[in-house]
Amino acid sequence: MIKWAGWIITLAGIGHTLGSLVETAPDYAGTWFGGAWNLGDYPKMSDATVAWWYSVFSFGPPLILIGLTVLWLARRGMTPPVFVAWAIVAWVVLGFVVGGPSPLLILLVAACLLLVGARRGEGQGNTSSD
Repeated sequence: MIKWAGWIITLAGIGHTLGSLVETAPDYAGTWFGGAWNLGDYPKMSDATVAWWYSVFSFGPPLILIGLTVLWLARRGMTPPVFVAWAIVAWVVLGFVVGGPSPLLILLVAACLLLVGARRGEGQGNTSSD
């Protein structure tokens, strides 16, 4: 279950990152490479700044890291801490309440898999060197 959760989280991060880059980079990559410090101030964000935060500086890359970390732990027989699952639940629910439904609701499935895997003790006891 934990491996499935890790793959779901990783693929959600890759999907968001690549999808947002496909959507925004053709129009704004020139501005980004012209100097990210020229994207504008927070209160007056330009379209290029919004696109930057939506793609490159979005939650997609951290999701990839979280998913790969979960997979790394699972391969070593370790159970990820349950706070990872609960943080994902809180984040997705908040995003749903504020922004409405999105494909990232699939992360609730990953969080449930992590919680069930932790409850069952998946990975525990597999790290002995006997």
